[in-house]
Amino acid sequence: MLLDFIKKYTSPFKLSRIGIMGMNMRNCRYISPYNPRNLYPLVDNKVLTKKIAQKAGVNVPKLIGTIGHQYEVSNILAMVKDRKEFCIKPAQGSGGKGILVIVDHQGDKFIKPNKQELEILDIERHISNILAGLFSLGGKLDTALIEELIHFDNVFDGYSYEGVPDSRVIVFKGFPVMSMMRLSTAESDGKANLHQGAVGVGLCLRTGRAVRAVQFNNPIEIHPDTGKNLLELKIPHWDEVMKLAASCYEMSGLGYIGTDIVLDRDKGPMLLELNARPGLAIQIANAAGLLPRLRQIEKLLKDDPRMSVEERVEYSQKHFGVYDK
Repeated sequence: MLLDFIKKYTSPFKLSRIGIMGMNMRNCRYISPYNPRNLYPLVDNKVLTKKIAQKAGVNVPKLIGTIGHQYEVSNILAMVKDRKEFCIKPAQGSGGKGILVIVDHQGDKFIKPNKQELEILDIERHISNILAGLFSLGGKLDTALIEELIHFDNVFDGYSYEGVPDSRVIVFKGFPVMSMMRLSTAESDGKANLHQGAVGVGLCLRTGRAVRAVQFNNPIEIHPDTGKNLLELKIPHWDEVMKLAASCYEMSGLGYIGTDIVLDRDKGPMLLELNARPGLAIQIANAAGLLPRLRQIEKLLKDDPRMSVEERVEYSQKHFGVYDK
């Protein structure tokens, strides 16, 4: 029993030596100094994020409409009457909570990815819960967004169970420093949330290839539901994904952010959302610490280099890439 414990856990001193960043370090050393509080609403509210992204010419999922008041809830049927598929999400939600995906719609019947059938009253109740703040940060009153459904690139067939896979790229001062792909599972209910049981696949910044895969922080190689070999994953249009992530620095004004990017089979890379407090599990997925990379960028910026998006991506791929095939 003790031997198993030792194999599974390690000391904080060892974690520190390999540059693993903890929550206190993240909050005090990187989020607080580099993310001005007045800019948080731009990323905490998906409506505002969509507006600044569109202004910057960044590709985002098309907005069908919004519902911000209880008296508007009954408008949902008319809003989606000509659409077989769509997505409903809270404007200020986090961790994938409150997202409802509909893949088929006939009259007042709605079908989820798992084939569960919902009535219009179920849809209206879900929107009412969003408005009441059930899924929002701090339980604040919220707005429901209705968006066009993303169709993920066929190259991801078998890598994700029901849900849309997305790439999380941590960006520091405009430099991509670490990335992973989040793949939904039956246990995560089709959500790309690692805490709910989604799979995290660490990605090489140079090539977009998988370097490691984990579920609930434990290494795995095969997707638990589809049987797909996760270590064969390679993200297409990888340079575009990296440039899109890096450009979010100028777009948002935030120095330390998580960028969530999806690959639509018809529209290419699309920005899904930004996160001013990105989680730290990405280090486990990559078996690498963030701190050495962040410190390297800080040292570089002391000389105040004026680098373009393309130059920053090239630097990150040269210094933080780990896979050469």
